Amino acid sequence: MNWFEAAFLGLVQGLTEFLPISSSAHLFVVGKFLPSAEDPGAAFTAVSQLGTETAVLVFFWRDIVRIIKAWWGSLRGHVPRNDPDARMGWLVILGSVPIALLGVLLQSHIESTLRNLWLVATTLIVFGVFLAVADKVATQRRDLTQLSVKHGILYGFAQALALIPGVSRSGGTITAGLLMGYTRESAARYAFLLAIPAVFGSGLYELYKIFSEHADVPAPFGIGETLLATAIAFVVGYLVIGWFLKYISTKSFMPFVWYRIALGVLLYLLLGTGVITA
Repeated sequence: MNWFEAAFLGLVQGLTEFLPISSSAHLFVVGKFLPSAEDPGAAFTAVSQLGTETAVLVFFWRDIVRIIKAWWGSLRGHVPRNDPDARMGWLVILGSVPIALLGVLLQSHIESTLRNLWLVATTLIVFGVFLAVADKVATQRRDLTQLSVKHGILYGFAQALALIPGVSRSGGTITAGLLMGYTRESAARYAFLLAIPAVFGSGLYELYKIFSEHADVPAPFGIGETLLATAIAFVVGYLVIGWFLKYISTKSFMPFVWYRIALGVLLYLLLGTGVITA
């Protein structure tokens, strides 16, 4: 059954990674209801996210190539550092620092203490309310050409909150972007771009541990099963990106808010009645 379970979890990863509903929380929760009834683990989650981030690379390929060229040109003095694309390159790097540092410092807690469904249920609800408030008060007057160093750092710390399952990487950064006055689409686009270094860094590190001589394969899934989930997450994630950007260009985040709250309340009920364990 593990091949089927891994494929199903890859589907869940692809469907939830870019929506502000927390893919890590969904993988954790769904794992409780599969035949193995086991937590897929932080390593499985990190590696499967490589699939969805590869989807970001493909979807935004032209933007990414343009940003890298401008950033490299600014290093060599051929492009002004205030060029919008060059600045975006620098701000993605700067915004990635908080999650990189905190990820290393809190690694043991991320893989153990923080993987608790009581905490997941709470963060789903609390950060759902934060997203609702941000969407309600957002002025939506800024686009990414107006992204500043200060805002880039704030985006970075918002993304770092996603180290806690249930917060949502896209949800945290989008909420911060809305509160700082960016449009829904701009906030989402920067959230996707900002996630690339962090997700690839953590995913490749987990791959290194898997293939290293003394590392264990991420239980309960083997290498082949994990790679299958990653491939499925790529295909599904690519389709979700296009739909999500189109959706938020005209509609609010409130359906995702109500979904987060409903899921959080359901988890409280399931945990309180002993149907699942934390």
